[in-house]
Amino acid sequence: MRLFLLPISTRRSLIYCEKLHEKAVAERTIFDKVTVKANETWAGWEKDDKALWNWKNKVTFYGNHALKQIPYEEWGLKTIPALTTKRRKAILEGTEKYHVMFPGLYLHQEKVPEILKKLATERQAMHRSKIVWSVIAMPFTIPFMLIPVIPNLPFFYLVYRTWSHWKAFSGSKHLEFLLANNLPTPNPSWELDEVYTAGLMYPNRLISRAAPRPTKEQAEEVSRVVEQQTNDGAEDVMVLQRWNGKLIAEQFKLPDMEVEIERAVEQVEKSIKAKDELVEEKLELEKATAEAGKTAKDALPKDLIHPLEELDKKIHEKAEDIAEKSDETTKR
Repeated sequence: MRLFLLPISTRRSLIYCEKLHEKAVAERTIFDKVTVKANETWAGWEKDDKALWNWKNKVTFYGNHALKQIPYEEWGLKTIPALTTKRRKAILEGTEKYHVMFPGLYLHQEKVPEILKKLATERQAMHRSKIVWSVIAMPFTIPFMLIPVIPNLPFFYLVYRTWSHWKAFSGSKHLEFLLANNLPTPNPSWELDEVYTAGLMYPNRLISRAAPRPTKEQAEEVSRVVEQQTNDGAEDVMVLQRWNGKLIAEQFKLPDMEVEIERAVEQVEKSIKAKDELVEEKLELEKATAEAGKTAKDALPKDLIHPLEELDKKIHEKAEDIAEKSDETTKR
């Protein structure tokens, strides 16, 4: 089984597990059958524009928007299958091999175990808690069953979130078990280095396809520039472009990987941008208040400064009176 550890930025990575094969219909569990049916229903709703009040299109539109807000870490863990008794036995006996593929020039091999452990354990408690609260909330959706035509959407949403958290929790436990047994085996991938470098060298997918493949020297130079941009790890720098997800998915013939990468890149980009904006606001405020030796108080309007000065004066006078009385008491 191949796991892909894909750095989105210099501090955040996506884990993706390759699907080995599609199960035959006869081998599918109840969960598999329900999942397939739900996916088919959702796809049908997206195309159905004949429903009353066009509710199916609206539900899928806002539903897809809500799905985008689910953290990419959860989506990544969901790709790892549950740890069955059969898999556990195969791992312990060494009959099933696990490899983790990653771009060695953009993610140092010594950091791989630490990142995998963080991905495996960091969100377990949260997923467990969310499962419990989603189940507890389900009975409160019963009144929505009285709405005609439209199904009980809040109930189905809670069912989906329960399943999603369970899948992510199961994937994290599987990964944790692998790490406890010194798996998976790290495998730096030149193919990933090559695609990552192309994504950083070229402005879009079209040019990247037409341009020559990056050489090893070019890849090393680009990775060195990225390392410099981090200022010795102080800055979080993007290393993966959204349009590059399709090229990576094509490289390894894993079409489902594309949407996972694009979602992760979008979320990390927003997070970095929001952090940068906060830092910029803070710097502007400090610059405004420190200009010409001013303090924050100096930057206040005059009509506010005078009352503050009067209050400050009264506080000092009161403190002096207390000190004098204390001295007199001591002398006595």
